[in-house]
Amino acid sequence: MRRVFAVAAARLGNPPCDFCWFITGSGGRGEQGYVSDQDHGLIYEPGDGEIDKYFSRLGKELADGLHALGYPYCPGKVMSSNPLWCKSFPDWQKQMKEWLEEGSWEAVRYLQIFFDARGLNGRGEWILALKDFIFEHQRKKPGLLIRMTEQSLNVKRAFGPVGQVLVEEKGKYHGMINWKYSAYLPYVNAVRILAVKEGIYETSTCGRIDQLSANGGYGEIMKEKKELFQSLLQHRLSIKTFSYEESHYLPWETLKDDEKKEMKKMLKEGAKLLKAVRKRVERDVKHGL
Repeated sequence: MRRVFAVAAARLGNPPCDFCWFITGSGGRGEQGYVSDQDHGLIYEPGDGEIDKYFSRLGKELADGLHALGYPYCPGKVMSSNPLWCKSFPDWQKQMKEWLEEGSWEAVRYLQIFFDARGLNGRGEWILALKDFIFEHQRKKPGLLIRMTEQSLNVKRAFGPVGQVLVEEKGKYHGMINWKYSAYLPYVNAVRILAVKEGIYETSTCGRIDQLSANGGYGEIMKEKKELFQSLLQHRLSIKTFSYEESHYLPWETLKDDEKKEMKKMLKEGAKLLKAVRKRVERDVKHGL
């Protein structure tokens, strides 16, 4: 990705001021699969209209350059080519405050996306400064954590009423499990919520688990979770495909018995983790902890 930036900068000329190009999503967490889409943004020093135009052009060059290398465009348009994700630092500060105060489903989604950001080029400390807005807000108004928890529970059910693993019943992915939404995201979302609660800057899920485990209050909740999550990441890397959508699915019946047993445990523990985090957050918010 840094090579793409170098090529874009060579084409447009070096940035006219301080900036930060950041990556978020699975890339921000360091959890990319065999195929990953784009999730990135730009922050830059305020200036005149020419500076805005430069970074607008740079954002498009970056998105197009990554696409040319095989990184699909982000379906949600979380890319430097989108003005929502390409702003001066003061405008980013304003944007963060608006998302925090608005508290809508979309605003909370954007906050969670940004919280996984890490700098690739330039002033990475700007990322930390913007995350401080989130930490400060949730300390004063912990209802943000409740909204994040409610949104994170909106994941695909992994098991049916009698404990059977739910697979796709029709279409292209018939007989497959959507491992991203039923297995992977429950861990990512639950751990992210606790990282927001505890003011943790670390972006990787495993790194967050390590820091939460070191906190005496989360040792039991995080028990075995890092090992299970690392196994999930290995499964992700085993899915060899050039299609981003196909990389989310795992053919259930092709798994060996021991692999099915392991996957069931991952699914169950991910669901349990989300429920435990919800219970913990609701309790702590109620008692002002």
